[in-house]
Amino acid sequence: MAQQVRDIMTGAPVAVAPLTSVREVARLMRDQDLGAVLVTEADELRGLVSDRDLVVRVLAEGADPDRTTAVGVCSEEVVTVGPDERLGLVVERMREHSVRRVPVVDGGRVVGIVALGDLAMERDPESALADISAAKPNR
Repeated sequence: MAQQVRDIMTGAPVAVAPLTSVREVARLMRDQDLGAVLVTEADELRGLVSDRDLVVRVLAEGADPDRTTAVGVCSEEVVTVGPDERLGLVVERMREHSVRRVPVVDGGRVVGIVALGDLAMERDPESALADISAAKPNR
């Protein structure tokens, strides 16, 4: 059973520049079957854009997806963990901050991301969440 973040994280997470349009972000998420992308500048984490951010901060507000930027809608106060942290810490941080995805940072550089589904597949592989997380995308 995995004990450290590095054992279950998705390495090389997808990142965009701060001025990337949210339309481009949405297409990237669709094409790569992602629920979130990181916003980075010079290898520094600036935020995270989730599919929910696109709905709540762009679509529901009637914002122009071609003129609205990733940095304009991202969650800027991002909870992070290190790759050598124990999995229990990720669970604690997700609960404490009510988040579903946590970027993994090592030496100031983003090296991965852990999603709630990753934890479910590791800790409770028979759960409904693990089944859903392991399923092929429904495009």
